[in-house]
Order: sequence, then C-alpha cells, then structure tokens
Amino acid sequence: MAIRQNGDDLEDDFVLDDLVALSEDENDIQELLSVDEDAVEDPVADAEKKAKAEGDQAKKRKQRGKEKERKAKKRKLTESSNTTPHESLTAQPPPALQVYINAMQAKTFSTMSTLELEDVSIPENSIADTTIWTGPRTLDTLVEFITEALPTLRTRLSQKSKSNGAPTLLFVTGAALRVADVTRVLKDKELRGEKGGDVAKLFAKHFKLAEHVTYLKRTKVGAAVGTPGRIGKLLCETDALSIPALTHIMLDVTYQDSKKRNLLDIQETRDEVFKTVLGGEKVKEAIKAGKIQVVLF
Repeated sequence: MAIRQNGDDLEDDFVLDDLVALSEDENDIQELLSVDEDAVEDPVADAEKKAKAEGDQAKKRKQRGKEKERKAKKRKLTESSNTTPHESLTAQPPPALQVYINAMQAKTFSTMSTLELEDVSIPENSIADTTIWTGPRTLDTLVEFITEALPTLRTRLSQKSKSNGAPTLLFVTGAALRVADVTRVLKDKELRGEKGGDVAKLFAKHFKLAEHVTYLKRTKVGAAVGTPGRIGKLLCETDALSIPALTHIMLDVTYQDSKKRNLLDIQETRDEVFKTVLGGEKVKEAIKAGKIQVVLF
C-alpha cells in the first residue's frame, strides 16, 4: 500500500484549527491587557487634572466677581450722576448744611471727642441761607446766584477795596483749572462794576508762594479764588492775605472731578479746608462771631 505524501491529502482542520484558536486567544489576551492598561488609574495625572479644573473654576469665579464689581461701580456712578446729590445738598437750609459740614469735619478730625468737635464746628447762623435760589449751581449761573441769593456780597464786590490783599470773598475750589474758570466769571463787570477790586487767582501750579505774597501786598482785591492748599498757606503762614474785609467764604462743593468727588470728598482738600482755611485762628474766630458767612455753592 503506497503512502500518500501530498500535503493536500492532510486533513485541513487538524492543525489549522488549533492555530486559529491560538491566534484568537492571543487577540483576546491583548484586548484584555489593553483594557486593563486603560483601566489603571494614574494618581499623579488625576491630581494634576483635578488641580487644573479647580484652578480654572477659581479663575472663573474671580472673573465673575470682578465683572460684578465693575457693574456695581458703574451703576453707582450712574445713579450718582443722575441724582446729582451735591447740587441737591447745597440747596438745603442751614440746619441740613450744618449736619453735612459737621460730618465732613469729623472725618478730618477723626481723633477728636464729641465735645472737641462741637468746639470747632461751624455755627448754624454762620452758614448762609441760599434756599431762595432754585436754579442750577454752575459757573454759567454764578453771577445770578450771587446777585439773588447773596445781595450783600453782590454790593460789596462792586465797591472799592480799602486795603491791599483784603478780599470780601474767598472762593475755595479743588482744582487749578477750576480756579481759572471761576476767576474769569467773577471778573464780570456785572459784579465788579467800575470800582470793584481785582480778582486774585491763587493756586500752587505755576506760581510760587512768594509771587502771590508780592501780588497781594500791592493789589486791592475784591475776591480771591484758589485751592485750599494755597489759600490756607497764605492765611496761616503769611500776612499777605488778610481778613478785615472778608464776609463770605464760598465752598465749591457742587463741582465734581472725573471720579465724581467734590471738594470735601477728597481727603487732602477736605483736610486743607478744615485745618487751614476755616480752621485758621483768625478766620475761625470771625466765623464764630458771625462776621464771616460760609456758603455752599
């Protein structure tokens, strides 16, 4: 009997089925290994992911907080500009104005006791009553405001000054540019007439204190407009600006800067007003005696 050695005569499923089975088993093992590798957690990577996620959330919360703060600030400024609180305030009668002035003064003298504050406070009868004026308090209406609400001052500004450096009006404002603008208005012939004295322009920018001293000592002035820092120095540190003829000190509290702050809102100018302008010994005594009226414009 001859033996057939042709490969085709072998049974196809004898060896091949085992190989196929082995191959499939290997594939299954690789898949299982692959699944296992994916399932294994990396603590370091997870911690980094968690930290990043928390950091992103913190940034978002911070951004939302800043946005909320910006919106609140914008809303507050809008409400402030819409209600114009300073102009509304200045139209109040003396009792209400005294409360406001006392509150601002207490910020300057924060270490004083209640009794000490009462000693330096502005008496109600030394605060001018300007409630008769119902129009806006702007530079365009300043001449009319003085004429209608302060007729005595209007009369005095048109009279010839008797002494050099002795104004009848001190107009106190917080900015040099504002000083220049107010000075131009007070030079109006409607106020000064033909005999009224000069209008002094007093601020530190571009002018040395010595220059103002020289000017005041040789000039008859009916009104002086200036920043509280320069006016205060002239009153307290020199004899160039005197008060024998002084009847009115006008505080420019209606005017606001770009941040919506007025003369008494800003700590520096507020302190200068109460310590060196209204707080100077001679001025303070004259206010207490009723010789000088404080006007809120």
